[in-house]
Amino acid sequence: MHYHYLTIEGNIGAGKTSLCKMLAHDFNGKLVLEQFADNPFLPHFYKNPAQYAFPLELFFLAERYQQLKDVAAGKDLFNSYIITDYLFAKSHLFAGINLSVEEFSLFQRLSQIIQAALPEPDLLVYLHSPVPVILENIAKRGRPYEKDITGAYLERIQRAYFDYFKTLPHLRIVVLDVSKVNFVENREHYERILEVLNREQQPGITMLTL
Repeated sequence: MHYHYLTIEGNIGAGKTSLCKMLAHDFNGKLVLEQFADNPFLPHFYKNPAQYAFPLELFFLAERYQQLKDVAAGKDLFNSYIITDYLFAKSHLFAGINLSVEEFSLFQRLSQIIQAALPEPDLLVYLHSPVPVILENIAKRGRPYEKDITGAYLERIQRAYFDYFKTLPHLRIVVLDVSKVNFVENREHYERILEVLNREQQPGITMLTL
């Protein structure tokens, strides 16, 4: 691997956590996964977004900061590399979608202060699939609290990511269209992703279809 700190991102149900686990296993990486199941507000949020969005996003902000602060402190120096299934700025992006104007203004001040103290990944890989494919993935994994997620909500998340990427010309970002591959069950598809990760990427956005 060319990179010490790798982040796999994507929409809800894109397969980012599955890919992170595979990479960490195969390359003895330090795996940092978002602990979404620990967020007590998540099931309530999907039923009543207006009431639960702010505590939901604050909880995620605190959890993500604690995890990445430990990474920044260099607590796992014997691992060959670190891999995470989220970018810290995810807190800012989702808050911009889910919060009211007043709530987001406060949240933005907090997240910007915290983000300045955290490292950026050497490479950010975004797994992209069309929203209908994402909805199929969500349905297959069958989490009860995700059954009310709409295509419109997923479209907003997707746009938020792409708009944010345009503000990061200094960061190495690879957008991988994985809509026609199954890297979990097909080794050849997985190895095609490895080929991309083993390339020396230049700063900016690179868009690839597998």
